Order: sequence, then structure tokens, then C-alpha cells
Amino acid sequence: MSGVNLMKTTALIMAGGRGERFWPKSRKSLPKQFLSLTNDGKTMIQLTVERILPLVAIEDIYIATNESYRGLAQAQLPNLPAENILCEPVGRNTAPCIGLGAIHILKKYDDAMMLVLPSDHLIKQKTLFLKTLRNASQVAEENSNLVTIGITPDYPETGYGYIRFDEEGSIGQAYKAAQFVEKPDLETAKVYFESGQYLWNSGMFVWKVSSILEKMEHLMPETYQGLKNIQQAFGTEKEESVLKDEFSKMRSISIDYGILEHADDIYTVPGSFGWDDVGSWLAMERINPTNEFGCVTSGNLVMVNTKNCILQGGEKLIATVGVQNLIVVDTPDAILICHKENAEDIKKVLENLRICNRNEYI
Repeated sequence: MSGVNLMKTTALIMAGGRGERFWPKSRKSLPKQFLSLTNDGKTMIQLTVERILPLVAIEDIYIATNESYRGLAQAQLPNLPAENILCEPVGRNTAPCIGLGAIHILKKYDDAMMLVLPSDHLIKQKTLFLKTLRNASQVAEENSNLVTIGITPDYPETGYGYIRFDEEGSIGQAYKAAQFVEKPDLETAKVYFESGQYLWNSGMFVWKVSSILEKMEHLMPETYQGLKNIQQAFGTEKEESVLKDEFSKMRSISIDYGILEHADDIYTVPGSFGWDDVGSWLAMERINPTNEFGCVTSGNLVMVNTKNCILQGGEKLIATVGVQNLIVVDTPDAILICHKENAEDIKKVLENLRICNRNEYI
């Protein structure tokens, strides 16, 4: 295997999500990836771009989002070329999103290495992260290999999908990905964790543009044809209308279901670089320091006999007395009070708001 990656490296950052489990701070008009959740004041999408700049030039970073977030992306990433903000006319999950990014990169380069990254993850050890991406790029440059970044589990987590790997047939520091499995129950997660043969599926991928489009042509021919039609309209007066028409017709499917579970040459590179997918308010305890009572706090607070809480306020005073294991989030028009055990159920609040047509709070 070649020791140095000579191919141009590009990146597609997926930033179209709503971040509903971070309600009421994350809203339809200002979703999680455009919020600052750490004490450095930088938003999640800014941190995502910043950490890959040693590997990818700013002009080779693409953001996939929807039209309503174009202004947010431009304001938060002023150095990014405006044409690199790719707006999907409708949400169609990750496979069409990645395909759209791939054909835009092809517009610029004959072929290139393509990093695919979510916009709302946090990574503590940036140097190790970049080393993992470089290792994955070397594997992806061989033949038509598709490479996933797997995370070495710290505990039996039920909120992530898993990748079972096989040490036979490994290339360098990448193992053959033998199976992708859905989020398990706790007992199954314990089996996965204790076996040492499973990694968390991080949703980060590395491949050549030519490799992923070749797989789409064989495994998702209708989506591939739609992408070709969009590509042929680049630079014409029909570009926007063809994008809207073709993209809307595409099947909504993840890259895992559409490609990875059906292709043979899939590899996974294990990573241990302080990764967190920041999936719910509980992540605040992992990514921010706690006080002597186990609380993560911000805002104007008075706490009496308050333990193990996540308290996120603003100018308004929040006073807590004799409580523990609560999530309290105050915004100008909504307050969330939730037991930490029920953090995953915050989405149900939004379901109720939709049913009641209270869309101003979504």
C-alpha cells in the first residue's frame, strides 16, 4: 500500500439535520449544528470545518444543507466559497446527499478523495482524528475501497449502530467490515462490547469520488441516473429546476442501507480520538466540565441542594431547590424541564407541538 496519499482531498459536511433532541435551543430556524454547545463560543459546524483544515483546503470543503440554512452557513463560515454550500431541495437522507456532493466535487476534479462528516459531532483529540482520516484515505485509495470510521467502544451503548469487523483480510490499519447492525438493546450491546469485535458506527466515511459513484451506479441505479441528470444541467439555466425535479424523485435512504450493507469492499478504521455524537442534552456532561455537585451550568442561576443536573439558562434567573438528575433549559419563549432518564423523549414534545399546530415553538 502506498505510504502517502497523493490524491486531492475534499470533504462533504452534512448539515441538514434538525437536532430535535436539543429542543428548545435547537429549532427549525436554528438547528443544533449552528449552535455553540461548548465553552469556546464556536458553533458545531465551525468546529467541524476547523478541525479538518490541516487536511483539506477551505475551497475543497462542501456543506450539504437545505435552502433555509444557506444564510446561516454563509454567516458562520465566511471563508467558504458560496458555491460550496449545496442546498438540497428536499431531505432525502444520506445516500442522495452524498451523491450530490460527489458530483459537485467531480465538477472541479477528475477524481478526489472524499471525506464525509456530520456537522454536529465533537472530537477532543484532533491530531489523532487527522491521523485516522489519513490512514483511512490510504486504504480508500487502493482499488475501490469504501472506508468507514468506527469508534472503539468505551461501554455498551444502546444509542449507536455497530460495525462488526473481521481481522482477516485487513489492509494496513483497516479491518474488513463484516456486518452493520442496528442500535441494540442493552443485553446485546453488552455482548458486542465484551466480544471486542464491534465498533460504534460514527457516520464518518472516506472514499474516492469515483468509488462511491461506481457503487451507486450498480446498487442504486435510479439515484445514480438522477445524479447524472443533475450533473448534465450544471451551468445551464435549467440547473435549479433539474435539481429540484430529480432530487425530489430520489428514494430517501441512508448510505448504510443503500450501499454499505450490500457492497463487498468495505473497510473500517478504528478510532479513539475522544468522539461524541452530541446526540442529546446528556452529552453536555461529557463535553463540558461539571461543578462540585455534578452539575453542568450556564446562565443566571441560584442552586440550593441541587445535584447532577444540566442547567442551561440565559438572563432570567433560574432557582433550583432540592432537585437532582434534571435537565432544565430556558429560552426566551420556551422552558424544558426533563428528567435525565427521559432525555430521548424530548422529540415527543415536538410531535405534540406539531399535532397542535403550535409550529412557532418548533
